[in-house]
Amino acid sequence: MTKASIEAAQKKFGAVVEEQLKRVEEMKKSGAFIDYAKLSPVIIGICWGDGIGEFISRNAQEVLTHALKEEVKRGKIAFKEIKGLTIENRVKHKKAIPDDILEELKACHIILKGPTTTPQAGDPWPNIESANVAMRRALDLFANVRPVKIPREGVDWCFFRENTEGAYILGSKGFDVGEDLSVDFTVATEQGSERIIRMAFDYARKNNIDRVTVITKSNVIKTTDGRFSRAAKRIAKDYPAIECDEWYIDIMTAKLIDPARRKDFKVMVMPNLYGDILTDEAAQLQGGVGTAGSANIGTRWAMFEAIHGSAPRMVKEGRAQYADPSSMIRACAMLLRHIGYPQKAQDVEMALEVCGQFEKKVTITGRDTGATGGEYTKYILSWVDNPKLKSRWESEVFNVK
Repeated sequence: MTKASIEAAQKKFGAVVEEQLKRVEEMKKSGAFIDYAKLSPVIIGICWGDGIGEFISRNAQEVLTHALKEEVKRGKIAFKEIKGLTIENRVKHKKAIPDDILEELKACHIILKGPTTTPQAGDPWPNIESANVAMRRALDLFANVRPVKIPREGVDWCFFRENTEGAYILGSKGFDVGEDLSVDFTVATEQGSERIIRMAFDYARKNNIDRVTVITKSNVIKTTDGRFSRAAKRIAKDYPAIECDEWYIDIMTAKLIDPARRKDFKVMVMPNLYGDILTDEAAQLQGGVGTAGSANIGTRWAMFEAIHGSAPRMVKEGRAQYADPSSMIRACAMLLRHIGYPQKAQDVEMALEVCGQFEKKVTITGRDTGATGGEYTKYILSWVDNPKLKSRWESEVFNVK
């Protein structure tokens, strides 16, 4: 390795550090969370995305517009379709999010986003950054919140994944040092760690939950994970009624599939990469990654989405219309709760759980052996609109009095 290669690497690393220090200063200036009750209308932007995204986004949009039809009539809610967040348009502009599309997103208060394609080796697309990562950074959507419920097993988890740091925030800033060495980065800041950890504890306190589990690998990754761990222990002192424990990511993946232990966990908070892995595992236990929704929350904007990708194989095989919309519909329920409609959110959540885990009169297989996404959406809406069925399941399955 030449001296010139080392000096070039040092220069690139210096630029990365300067960029992150500027981000720290911006975090120090961030304001309070937006109050949706004071907005009229609340503008919800809908981005269909790529691949199966358009299909399942339209299904989810049908549920959302149904739930909010009266609010739309009264001018409390307005929908705006944003059509330019496709892989074709992003490649055309050579940007993860084209400038004009970013301005459209910023003009909304809330975003419902379908899965978007992130190019990888062997794809026909150039290597542009993930639209998700770019959006989280541009809108400072620092908290990725993913609930998972398995009622018949007593499992009720809520995962808080740090969304703007860790191994993903600099995923496109790594570099090769000569022919033999490649370097990527992981980042943890005191401000970034504190705000996601405090959000998890605040959620637990608000919902009368007595345990928050911190997930790291701080015994090995001592600097960044160590900072996250220390921040959690410090913040936990402000919540004396809540037990705080720390588990390492490797054993945590095992405990989530341990029937004897998994129902003991309640609220979990962790750095970015671990959250991505663990929530996919949790969703699979719930019924598959197609069943879990995701919230990306900042102080000014919030974005709701499915946790899975755009499934180009399904499109190539002509099966896109059979994609399961449950993940996107669950994201809609999270959206409804976030903007102040908890009863509407609960109705959608119960419909998803009854239709997907108990009643199962209509099934999704991802192929023509099952229902289309549109047919399954109508099944969910028919349950939401049936008060007799709703009352029965509330009492018998969910113990709602």
